[in-house]
Amino acid sequence: MLSSPIDIRPSDAVDEIKKINEKLLKGVENLSTLKDEDVDIGSTPKDIFYAQDQLRIYHYKPLVDKDKIFKTPLLIVPPLINGYEVADLQPDRSLVRNLLKEGLDVHLLDWGYPRPVDKYLTIEDYIDGYLDDCVDAVRERHSVDKIALLGICQGGTISTTYSSLYPEKVDRLVLTVTPIDFDYPHNPKQPHVGLLFHLGKAANVDLMVNALGNVPADLLNVSFMMASPFVLNIGKYADLIDILDNKEALLNFLRMEKWLFGGPAASGETYRFFVKNYLQDNKLVKGEVEIGGRKVDLANVTMPILNIYAKKDHLVPPPCTVALKKHVGSKDYTELEIDTGHIGIYTGGASQKILAPNVGKWLRERAH
Repeated sequence: MLSSPIDIRPSDAVDEIKKINEKLLKGVENLSTLKDEDVDIGSTPKDIFYAQDQLRIYHYKPLVDKDKIFKTPLLIVPPLINGYEVADLQPDRSLVRNLLKEGLDVHLLDWGYPRPVDKYLTIEDYIDGYLDDCVDAVRERHSVDKIALLGICQGGTISTTYSSLYPEKVDRLVLTVTPIDFDYPHNPKQPHVGLLFHLGKAANVDLMVNALGNVPADLLNVSFMMASPFVLNIGKYADLIDILDNKEALLNFLRMEKWLFGGPAASGETYRFFVKNYLQDNKLVKGEVEIGGRKVDLANVTMPILNIYAKKDHLVPPPCTVALKKHVGSKDYTELEIDTGHIGIYTGGASQKILAPNVGKWLRERAH
């Protein structure tokens, strides 16, 4: 008689159930002691530097002596479809705080939460209007002709577009996990990598925007989660039981969930334009995107560029990012690979010692 390949003993099952019960009880205890402020995100001290409509620019308090602050101000541009707090999720995992420790003068753009009437805002309103006004506000306040931009994901695509149209205002351009070339080939061996782009190619964005106006944050979140459905919809919650007895790990999880599910909707007309022109027709690398009557020519992006990507990024695979090198006019182009995923590049433990220090070093090496 063949023996079973798995030897399951009742005593082992009892022990496992006891461990799970202990974790659950400890989890209840941990959760019952938490206060709302314990799960705060975006908590690095800051002032509102500039405000217009729903938009804000935050200027962060320095963490180094005044005489050590880098002279060229830095403006961080987050995605339109995610909260700015991804750059400042918690004190020990904060891109903002780490950049301040590098002596950078950090400003961060918060696009805000679109109102129903904002469904009519166009990409021209965001790039030629809001972003240009923000850049000018930072330039004028610091009495400089040019500033440095750091783009986060879609915010990097927007920053690249802006740098093409207004190269005279951008001193240096830093991009992180930025989609540039949206024609990512499907790989059957890794079907979830780049899946978001493939799903987006077939999306009826006209029907979506015509029916909804602004595209709800919940709908955007579902699209992101479907790019890796088992991990993001089931796996992370199944794994939650393993950290319920670890208060710090539990707080990390709750802060991430707060950011993921607390983001803004997307302005309807801008979302329509971005999906159709950038994602579906891949017009950016073709030189066919038109903003305010002007073609976006990546050859105009001649300032120094630091292009940072995540090796394990399933949302924006590295080839989509590094394709930029073939199209820009910059003679000072640097790439940096970080062995992490799309969000982990900002929130992962190992990334804290890599991302900001390399950005700071790269900027200092190019100081005027």
